[in-house]
Amino acid sequence: MIITPIANRLHIVMIGEQNSGKSSLLNAITKQDVSIVSDVPGTTTDPVSKSMEVRGIGPCVFVDTAGIDDDAMLGALRVQKTRKYVAEADMAIIVIDATTGHLPAMEVKIPSVVVVNKTDLVWDETARQVASVAQKRYDMEPIMASAVTREGIEDIIHAIAAALPEDWDALPLTTDIAHEGDLVLLVMPQDTQAPKGRLILPQVQTLRELLDRKCRVMCCTTDLLPQTLASLASPPDAIITDSQDFMTVDTIKPAESRLTSFSILFAASKGDINYFRRSARAIDFLTPHSRVLIAEACTHVPAEEDIGRVKIPRLLRAKAGEGLQIDTVSGKDFPDDLSPYDLIIHCGACMFNRRLVLARVDEAKRQHVPMTNYGIAIAYVNGILI
Repeated sequence: MIITPIANRLHIVMIGEQNSGKSSLLNAITKQDVSIVSDVPGTTTDPVSKSMEVRGIGPCVFVDTAGIDDDAMLGALRVQKTRKYVAEADMAIIVIDATTGHLPAMEVKIPSVVVVNKTDLVWDETARQVASVAQKRYDMEPIMASAVTREGIEDIIHAIAAALPEDWDALPLTTDIAHEGDLVLLVMPQDTQAPKGRLILPQVQTLRELLDRKCRVMCCTTDLLPQTLASLASPPDAIITDSQDFMTVDTIKPAESRLTSFSILFAASKGDINYFRRSARAIDFLTPHSRVLIAEACTHVPAEEDIGRVKIPRLLRAKAGEGLQIDTVSGKDFPDDLSPYDLIIHCGACMFNRRLVLARVDEAKRQHVPMTNYGIAIAYVNGILI
């Protein structure tokens, strides 16, 4: 459980008004003191996340959020952050305080479980009346629960498992590039950007999936690619490499070997690869007066030859002109207003869950801003995107 990447976990966000008992309920579900519990309104300010494995659900992340009725000095910012987390989550637990009967004033468009909480503090008839109103609002039967008596806690877990969306997880990485029995060569540069003593997450996940698909897998660094190919009795069926080494590998690989990158695999798995491919054409229309946003999922210390901050900007400016303005954001930072940009280029997003990536894609589409991906952009610029 502890080695399951957060990006591969089911993200479940808690939604409710202040003091509706979200934090207490989360502590009861996880059987841990994840969130601070207090009668003081606004105790939960920034979202609190807890990664764990729940029987019947599997690896997941619960996110406790600020009350959506927070009207304190920073309340609007807290509520805005809660809305972002809801847009990026796979599921929601909508918590209603049985003592007030107030329904959260937020539209939720993701699969949800509705809970009438604090049933230990009201008469049964009162709780049933609140549940009846909630059922009409959300078109589902609420679960009656109490974090104190643990009433309904197991029912909540069962309801999450039953409401689990079929497409919440990332799609398989290698379906279109490799098949059972294929020989797949992974070309993985171990340069200044590579972490010491370990492989990066996209390489690990791709390798594991290929083994699960009963493929034969070989690995080498870019400088040893010619010797590796020469040692094989027949060309590999597929070659997967780092996007930054596309051109080098493309000039060396056998003609019959299929070529892709880890970044492109993740684009197909977590994002909208067709939109990414179409959006790559916007690169041809960039000028010295254009503006590009590069979005990184991880918050790392950039290396000297960082792909997002150095190599891709260098490629784009060589094509569009040195005046091209390039902004970079990392982690959960992502502008609400995308209209100033002529193109967004996102990393492979191995650190993000699929819903978060799709939320960003949807926002780019809504604002009519083309959005592509590291690997696809590099392949397009180098003329090797099919």
